[in-house]
Amino acid sequence: MERKALYAGSFDPLTNGHLNIIERAAKMYDSLTVAIAINPHKTGFFTVEERVQIAKEVTKHIPNVKVDTFEGLLADYVNENGFIAYVRGLRATTDFENELQMAQMNARLFTGETETIFLMTDPQYSFISSSLIKEVASLGGSVEGLIAPYTSERIKEKLSK
Repeated sequence: MERKALYAGSFDPLTNGHLNIIERAAKMYDSLTVAIAINPHKTGFFTVEERVQIAKEVTKHIPNVKVDTFEGLLADYVNENGFIAYVRGLRATTDFENELQMAQMNARLFTGETETIFLMTDPQYSFISSSLIKEVASLGGSVEGLIAPYTSERIKEKLSK
């Protein structure tokens, strides 16, 4: 039986912190799905399609990673796809408090034996957030080393329009 894991989020944009979690989680499972959440009530910096393209591009060096999207309740997506693990990255204690609450709710909603797995982000990326990347880039600051070069180019293109 294939050991499938899920790493889900908005990834708007996908940062090197996210990529660090993806690379590490991909080593732990036969396959890892990076699932981009579709929230029709939220306007992102990048469209869902753009986020999918970025995720595919920056993870193309990891053969067991696939990129997908989902809408609605995460637990429904997990239950429909038979993931054995739901991977979450933690940066700081504030992340832990929020993620613990979500993990406990998900444990009630997951119908299979899916476990939530917490991975600590590499300390060099622990301060990075997608919101911070967007803010710094929009104000003309350098985000080099915090996101993949491809993502940086896409942000520059978006901001130049």
